[in-house]
Amino acid sequence: MTEIPSLLYSDIEEDLRATLRGLLADRCAWPDVLARIDTDEPYDDALWKAVAGELGLAGLLVPDELGGAGATAREMGVAVEELGRAVAPLPFLASAVLATAALLAAPAGAVRDDALRSLAPGARAATLAVSATSWPGKEFPGALTGTPDGDGRVRVTGTVTSVLAVDRAELLVLPVVVDGAPHLAVADAAVPGVSRSRTTTLDATRPVGTLVLDGVPASPAAAPGAAETALQHALTVGAALLASEQLAVAERALEETVGYLKVRHQFGRPIGSYQALRHRAADLWADIAAARAAARYAASAVAEGSPDAAVAASLAQAFCGDVAVRAAEDCVQMHGGIGFTWEHPAHLYLKRAMSANLLLGTPDRHRTHLATLVGLPPAAL
Repeated sequence: MTEIPSLLYSDIEEDLRATLRGLLADRCAWPDVLARIDTDEPYDDALWKAVAGELGLAGLLVPDELGGAGATAREMGVAVEELGRAVAPLPFLASAVLATAALLAAPAGAVRDDALRSLAPGARAATLAVSATSWPGKEFPGALTGTPDGDGRVRVTGTVTSVLAVDRAELLVLPVVVDGAPHLAVADAAVPGVSRSRTTTLDATRPVGTLVLDGVPASPAAAPGAAETALQHALTVGAALLASEQLAVAERALEETVGYLKVRHQFGRPIGSYQALRHRAADLWADIAAARAAARYAASAVAEGSPDAAVAASLAQAFCGDVAVRAAEDCVQMHGGIGFTWEHPAHLYLKRAMSANLLLGTPDRHRTHLATLVGLPPAAL
């Protein structure tokens, strides 16, 4: 019988949380985020340098021998939680989670190892060139095709839409079909033939965009068989850790709501003393507690390489996304008129929660995938 991992946070994880939360409090307060998304540059490169480079969080999942921290998805989950609480405008999910996880699942070799060495110190950011709505269990994409060029590389052509942080990435991890077979390749985003454009979306703190490649040289990192495995692993890890972000957004929204219920007075008493609002907040707290268990279990299952990792990831996504949206909606509604204003942070949490609920598979997609994983008809869930 498989032993259930502890869902409690270790001392190391709590130290990581405290350090990162302190940095974000100084460098990424919500007025700073709000001011940035009102400009043409949504990414905070100075914050990325601090988080990815100075704290070394870009290389959390990368082994020591490749210049990383050699940590696990549990520690990465804590980092993602704190960045989610702050709605940090960074390419972290795209680079440190998805692209890095795909490379780590590819066979060891010069192409893979060199790419990971460049990502670990945060000197470069990367993205996995799949649609942000892709989910674990989805078939290998065929949007990018490659032609061998005779020197061990391939020339890649095609268009991928809704790619996370594609306008910020310096390295592209490409699922590409070569001679009808799936491969994983790595390309420099600055070479001729690469065209990128940002798409206007609900959440301006996490841009997506369109990637167009026209005969771009790329170095294969995984052959057929290994390529499909690497992509599925990346999507599973991404889904599991996105649940940690959704948990944190829900917690932050509830904290803002409870704080307001304590200080806003109506008819001579705090509105939090009214039973209807108290029960609404209590019900949300209970759902967030359940979401925490689901997210922590998903991160732990991935960290341990558990055979339940895919099930845990889809279970967490099927639940945590909806909880985050409901918490953010309640934050707006229970703040009353001020909750609907641009000058209040409630809309930042709502936009992040709603957009994250579409990333890496909607809850319905994950419920269907979960049914497949456990051998149930989709209608059973």
